Amino acid sequence: MSDQVKDVDACAAIGAPVKQHTLLEPFVGTFRARVKLWMGPGDPMESTGVMTNTMDLGGTFLKQHYVGDPGPGPFPEFEGRGYWGYNTVDHRYEGFWIDSSSTFMMTEQGQVNESGKVWTMIGSNTNPETGEPMKKRTVITLNDNDHHLMEMYFETPEGESKSMEIRYERMK
Repeated sequence: MSDQVKDVDACAAIGAPVKQHTLLEPFVGTFRARVKLWMGPGDPMESTGVMTNTMDLGGTFLKQHYVGDPGPGPFPEFEGRGYWGYNTVDHRYEGFWIDSSSTFMMTEQGQVNESGKVWTMIGSNTNPETGEPMKKRTVITLNDNDHHLMEMYFETPEGESKSMEIRYERMK
């Protein structure tokens, strides 16, 4: 077998879905979202919206499309898009998120626990107030096929602080 054929076969293999991709399948569908957002001390801002997830590109990526319900506050017409998948080369989950509240892409990488139901993703963002990087940890918990939870934490000088919680419930 020529080196060129081996290279083509290797490239084809890294594009094929594996078991880790199937762990994303329970997230496929349309979900009602209940959002809590902490922008500092005190009570969180609360909002709702709809997340629609589909498998994309041959079942290797979960494509996310979020539309917030119109409401008061700093993000009255919030929308977001994301992708989440398993990187078969680096053997980790990876994701990115963009939305109408910022001009940067949020990226993160991580692993799922042995139960296949809790993902811990690590990333960083630039603190808009200081210009310094700040670490981010996201935990996604699959409670069952109809419910999951996303919690986001940022490192602060005082320690880790919860900044967001989204509870998702499948719409029937």
